[in-house]
Amino acid sequence: MISSSKDPWRVSLHGGHSNAYCDHASSTLEEMIEAAIAAGYHTFGVTEHAPRLDARFLYPEEIALGWDVARIAANFERYAVDVHAIADRFENRITILRGFETESAPAARYLDIMRDYRTRYPFDYMVGSIHYVDDFHIDGRMEGFERAVVHFGSFEALATRYYRVVAEMVDALQPQVVGHLDLIRKNAPAGAVLDSPAIREAVGAALESIRRHDAILDINTAGYRKGLGSPYPQPWIIREAHAMGIGLCFGDDSHAVHDVGAGLESARLYLLDNGVSTISVFRRAGGGIVRYTAPLT
Repeated sequence: MISSSKDPWRVSLHGGHSNAYCDHASSTLEEMIEAAIAAGYHTFGVTEHAPRLDARFLYPEEIALGWDVARIAANFERYAVDVHAIADRFENRITILRGFETESAPAARYLDIMRDYRTRYPFDYMVGSIHYVDDFHIDGRMEGFERAVVHFGSFEALATRYYRVVAEMVDALQPQVVGHLDLIRKNAPAGAVLDSPAIREAVGAALESIRRHDAILDINTAGYRKGLGSPYPQPWIIREAHAMGIGLCFGDDSHAVHDVGAGLESARLYLLDNGVSTISVFRRAGGGIVRYTAPLT
């Protein structure tokens, strides 16, 4: 039985990336779960990245390791099996939710790939995230982001297209959680306008898709680690989502033990400062998961 004395809001639904399955993670899944217990979590969502099934999208670090598409696909499929046995070993200490995070490349077929993974494996839930916009990587090295800006003609045009791709993904995949909604600001050039009328309109359309499918918006503390001064998404998006009745959840987007729980307390205060008093949480019930709300105070 998991202790009921833990803070009810102390849950992450996005993270737990680990080095057996992800080249840019540095801890084992068991170490990540132990860190979650130490951080006071009562529930920890593990959401490993889905692979990019095209050699064009291999990361330089993966290539340096000698990995190819077959290797990253096999890593994910091994994760999809391993996560259940590993989670079961911790069941008396913490609730582990077994999920995965979508990948949006290659653009022409990623939706079918993600649907296949969702159908083929008994995951509890899916985090819908966009790291590529029309096959341009916007979450990696700056030179790739800059190529995307040149291709679309401006940062505003890229950002607008990014939010439209988010909306299309949500409509097509209907994920339970939408990851780091304004990730596009991570590599935004200094002084870039993040809330122009065109961007606000595109964000509004993405939020409407999230509301329509009753998805939860990830309050992602990696924004602190990236030097952005706040989680993803930024305050005006939080306030708009909350006004629309969209549920919010915490995600530490952890890739190492020192990421687990990092920034969670600051994110709780961030939500309270923006008029949000509850957080959405999953719990295991009846062989699946159910959603409920937990107070932040």
